Amino acid sequence: MAVKKKKAAPKKKHVDNPNVIGLHSEVVEQPITQTLEVNYMPYAMSTNVSRAFPEIDGFKPSHRKLLYTMYKMGLLNGARQKSANIVGQTMKLNPHGDGAIYETMVRLATGNEALLTPFVESKGNFGKYYSGDLSYAASRYTEAKLSPICAEVFKDIDKDPVDFVDSYDGAMQEPRLLPTAFPNVLVSANKGIGVAMASDICGFNLNEVCDATMHFLEDPDYDLFQSMPAPDFSTGGEIIYKRDEMERVYNTGLGGFQIRSRWRYVPSERVIEVYEIPYTTKTDVIIDRIIKLSKEGKVKEIADIRDETDLSGLRIAIDVKRGTDPELLMAKLFQMTTLQDTFSCNFNVLVDGYPRVMGVRQILSEWVAWRVESTRRRVTFDLNKKAEKLHLLYGLEAILLDIDKAVEIIRNTELEVDVVPNLMAGFNIDQIQAEYVANIRLRNINREYILNRTKDIAVLDQEIAELNTILSSEKNVKKVIYDELAAINKKYVTPRRTGIVAAEDVATVSLEPEVEDYPVTIMVSKEGYLKKLTDRVLRSGAELKYKDGDAPWLEFASSNCGELLVLTDQSQCYKVKVSALADTKSADLGTFLSSQLELEAGESIIHVMDPGDYKADVLYLFRNGRVARVALAGYATKQNRKKLKNAIYTGSPLLGARILTQDEDVTLASNDNRLITFNTSLVKTKTTNNTQGLVAFTCKKGREVVATGPVEEFLTEDADPERFRVTKLPSAGIVIGEQDQKTLFDM
Repeated sequence: MAVKKKKAAPKKKHVDNPNVIGLHSEVVEQPITQTLEVNYMPYAMSTNVSRAFPEIDGFKPSHRKLLYTMYKMGLLNGARQKSANIVGQTMKLNPHGDGAIYETMVRLATGNEALLTPFVESKGNFGKYYSGDLSYAASRYTEAKLSPICAEVFKDIDKDPVDFVDSYDGAMQEPRLLPTAFPNVLVSANKGIGVAMASDICGFNLNEVCDATMHFLEDPDYDLFQSMPAPDFSTGGEIIYKRDEMERVYNTGLGGFQIRSRWRYVPSERVIEVYEIPYTTKTDVIIDRIIKLSKEGKVKEIADIRDETDLSGLRIAIDVKRGTDPELLMAKLFQMTTLQDTFSCNFNVLVDGYPRVMGVRQILSEWVAWRVESTRRRVTFDLNKKAEKLHLLYGLEAILLDIDKAVEIIRNTELEVDVVPNLMAGFNIDQIQAEYVANIRLRNINREYILNRTKDIAVLDQEIAELNTILSSEKNVKKVIYDELAAINKKYVTPRRTGIVAAEDVATVSLEPEVEDYPVTIMVSKEGYLKKLTDRVLRSGAELKYKDGDAPWLEFASSNCGELLVLTDQSQCYKVKVSALADTKSADLGTFLSSQLELEAGESIIHVMDPGDYKADVLYLFRNGRVARVALAGYATKQNRKKLKNAIYTGSPLLGARILTQDEDVTLASNDNRLITFNTSLVKTKTTNNTQGLVAFTCKKGREVVATGPVEEFLTEDADPERFRVTKLPSAGIVIGEQDQKTLFDM
């Protein structure tokens, strides 16, 4: 397949590069694979790498550009500034417009409450993350500065801990990553949608992450659950804790877990107050769903519901009717609304420019490796600076031996350019040292000044030795990281907001309405009308009504709490609850099953059966002579499904079916006057619903099975039914003589 690119041109011109189509180019054919590789893949990678996913420092490019701009504006220690001003300054680094930049700031702000550890200290209305109705004010009305935690984000950024790159227009430099002193990639919740992949990282508690990382530095095999048992969210709530689910998230970065809301009941007002909700939902979504359930009659206990959320916090007020059990009502709402929701994890993080899905331990390992390199660079920077200073002080110390000589050399030097070389020669120092000595002010050329400066030599020697010791082994570098984490853990105390509740302690209620159980008799007519008759109707002895031309077909006992399986000629199986069918009076036609089950056009019912407790078997009989014995347990479903998938073998039209509570005889008749009777003990039970079973009646040269039923239906009274019994399958059948064949049996 190829993509044709055309441009109208009065004159054709040869193009050396087929990927570049000019105004006067000829038609160029390009394979679709080349089009995707050259034109689409760079865009896709740019989206994933430069916009959608966080890197190992825990920030997306938009976050990093905003925070760095605020840092350069002096907003770490200075006063707040108008958000509009900050947004305008950020546009020097971020070309995506003021609206996108301000939305980024809103999410990082304390007022929005989207992050457990926000990086922007806000003033004014920044909206609320958990409310779809409470939107943020315009940037000209709000103010912001960096939060204190940003001191750890930009720690020693001027000491070359990270690379700097050109901005999009090349006018200034910006950091490739921010040297975060703690694993922010796990602390800050992050969500991103790229091309063909996505990322959804839940947040963890700052103190728990720092504690876990400190233990991890000492022992890479440390059980992380001891320090950080579960994620933590800014909206609180409770995690329904299942260890196996959480282990999958920690080990692979994939999986999910459930979070539910926190609530309290005020008996004096008969009000349920929901004050914390899952991080994955919003108040308006919850309220709309509850209102819909109330209108549908599925939740009848609620009198009114109000969203009383404001800038002071979240509050959903649910007024309940008198006599309502609040525990039972909330258990129902947890199952029917997003008051209890699932957080699906996808820990997709950029590492060295490539997206990788990693578990918590892998992320910590990558962060430690990156932080070790960052710390080495910072320590090396300090070491070089101190070595440079020490080198200068050694030169200063050299002139201490004879200050008068240094003054004399400078005084007696005729040319300025010769001052430095003469000092180098006079004191045996290098050019850098000589330049330093030559630039000392005249007032400082005294013994006191020089002695005070040279006292630092011993201190610098010791500091340089310590820095060299740090750089001598990775263990020593990790000790520096450990100490920094310990200091952060002590300085920024962050209480856990999301509770943890064991899954076995969570109460559940059945959402199915209570159904009265009583015996019924099911009757199905030939045209597909089902009558559900109680014992009282049957005892009345009244004549049952049928349509003209219709007649009884099937009759069996069942119960109002039971289920029915309906088989069709399209090899489909439908399930219907008996309680969903109305009780039938003697004068009623009953329920038309085709409409009740919404059968396809031209689809006909060939059998209806009661599976009981699903412990028996069902025997399927097909026109191609096959029979299949299937365990009914495979049809027991927890979901309220109407149509069961892959329920019956579809290789041949279904002729009939019967429930087997014990082995019995089955008779099959073919279209060429042949008959067999076999016992169902010859057929083994299968657990696959749509199994093709085995061949019972060999069908060749146009032969097919056309009828099944008691053997007496096919033979006269004088015929010997045992003559048609077979003890092995398959069988070609035994021909029925004319004298043995009932006239009613029309082949």
